[in-house]
Amino acid sequence: MKFFQRLGRSLMLPVAVLPVAAILSGIGYWIVGANGGEPNLVSTFLSAAGGALLDNMPLLFAIGVSLGMARKSDGTSALAGLVSWLTVTTLLKPDTVALFVGAGLDEVDPAFGRLQNVFIGIICGLIGAFCYDRFKDTKLPDALSFFSGKRSVAIVTAGFSLVLSIALFFVWPLVYGALVSFGEFIATLGPFGAGLYGFLNRLLIPTGLHHALNSVFWFDVAGINDLNNFLSGTGEYGVTGQYMTGFFPVMMFGLPGAALAMYVTAKTARKKIVYGILLSGAVSSFFVGVTEPLEFAFMFLAPVLYLIHAVFMGISLAISAILPVRMGFGFSGGFIDLVLGWVNPMAQNPWIILVMGAFWFAVYFLVFRFVILRWNLKTPGREDDDFLENGQASADAAGSADEKYLATASRFLAALGGAGNIVELDNCATRLRMEVADVARVDDAALKRAGAAGTIKPGGTSVQVVYGLNVQFVKDAMEGLMSGELREPAAGDPVAVAPDPGAATTTAVAAPPAAVVRLRQPVAGAVVPLASVPDATFAEGIMGPGIAIEPTDGTVVAPADATVAHVFDTGHAVALVLSGGVELLIHVGIDTVAMKGEGFRTLVEAGARVTEGTPLLEVDLEAIRRAGHPTVTPVIVLNDERARIELV
Repeated sequence: MKFFQRLGRSLMLPVAVLPVAAILSGIGYWIVGANGGEPNLVSTFLSAAGGALLDNMPLLFAIGVSLGMARKSDGTSALAGLVSWLTVTTLLKPDTVALFVGAGLDEVDPAFGRLQNVFIGIICGLIGAFCYDRFKDTKLPDALSFFSGKRSVAIVTAGFSLVLSIALFFVWPLVYGALVSFGEFIATLGPFGAGLYGFLNRLLIPTGLHHALNSVFWFDVAGINDLNNFLSGTGEYGVTGQYMTGFFPVMMFGLPGAALAMYVTAKTARKKIVYGILLSGAVSSFFVGVTEPLEFAFMFLAPVLYLIHAVFMGISLAISAILPVRMGFGFSGGFIDLVLGWVNPMAQNPWIILVMGAFWFAVYFLVFRFVILRWNLKTPGREDDDFLENGQASADAAGSADEKYLATASRFLAALGGAGNIVELDNCATRLRMEVADVARVDDAALKRAGAAGTIKPGGTSVQVVYGLNVQFVKDAMEGLMSGELREPAAGDPVAVAPDPGAATTTAVAAPPAAVVRLRQPVAGAVVPLASVPDATFAEGIMGPGIAIEPTDGTVVAPADATVAHVFDTGHAVALVLSGGVELLIHVGIDTVAMKGEGFRTLVEAGARVTEGTPLLEVDLEAIRRAGHPTVTPVIVLNDERARIELV
């Protein structure tokens, strides 16, 4: 699930550019229709502008996926995705394939003319992201050092893409040919076949293979030629258009209803973020019949919704084939094509489409809203902010938050002056970071009673609440309460509120009786007193006792045999549980969470067993200094306030 949520978020990057392109193309097409089928300067300009993106949609996905799926990408991964796309599509374009097989262009399997689709684009993007993550730090011999590191990514990507191209050379024609044959069979099944076609049409959208299926019904592959017969007005009245009519009510009304459902179920704090994407997607779907901006918004984030959407599309086409209603399109099933086709001699009772549309709007809205809330689906605006290292999503929605953290969050909100007093909410390794409207309303004593290890007020409207390693869960629960997704525990609810076991104020339960913790120095440099650290949370021992090191080397190693409890996504800190039960935090630099991973590289994963001296992190100390942050590195015992660290 974590992979598909990351993929879904990555797809939003190219999806965000599609609505405007779709509207530009649609307006251009509308002008052509209103001008008696003759293009003019304005229509040509608008159609070309929109087509520049729509016609290259698979390429956008290759770049967007490679950029979004790579960890801490700096753009090199996007270049890798582009390299993969160009390699695959150039090697397998009909002209090149003709040279491979020694045949004429007209003898090349038509499947290769349909290879440039979104499915291939996504695969190329994944290859680019994988190669970037795996090879960006490759070190080659001195003679080849120019190609070391990120310069090697594009080269390796090309190699992987060659392998993909060879596989597709044999597999793609078989897949394409089988789909065409199946489409020809569906055409013999009447209204049921129309419904089955509609279902498969949507189901195949992610792969791009719907083009093969469409060609059977819309063009003269199997003698149906539904689209051309309708546009020319030379088909059979009451029959022509049956493989297009059902798209109109879903594209014009159903999907906008789905967009509304996704908007009303989004987290309150994120509604403004998803509003633009969902609204523009709904507009392009209604007016132009371009549905990809909406479909890709939930296709990978919530696959069950996409399956429901495919079923609804099939039902719509089946009902349309049964009813006395027929309509066709030249571009897609949107409002523009409906207006242009209203007086077509093949059009039959087009007003029924509007009645069906009202029905489908209600069905999509109610069903999508119910399913999203019932199964807590991660549609736009509801995604997890973060993931635990074991791949489980953070508890940030109704029913998924641990009751202890929910109770703590509720008491924190009250002690902070209420949800209305919190302007911004975030967290770092061990503390909540907030901007509040009125600092005077923050009750330090109440925060302490609720489980906080301490409260820091750096100045202005900033407030920091030190909690411990599980601060992420408290923040998620606070956001859920603030957005209304989570219910505050009732006064009589038997919920125990206790400080985070990773916080400094907890009693040492698992720690050994001895107060001295003997460690190897985790990073080279001068050891300094914890009190000299320019951060009150560490300097005043709020997080716990320890030492600090002014590092001279960028490699952080395990100071003892231990289990990795947590590696922070930004790579600036790592938590360990030593063999005796001591919980240790190594925090590289001060306020380095703000660097968002730049200059940090994690070498271990949560749950890993490490021995003394095992490298944990690689840090670019100069990058920290350039960012204006101190490099001093506190090493803190989290679960024994009596402990004293001794380096050996």
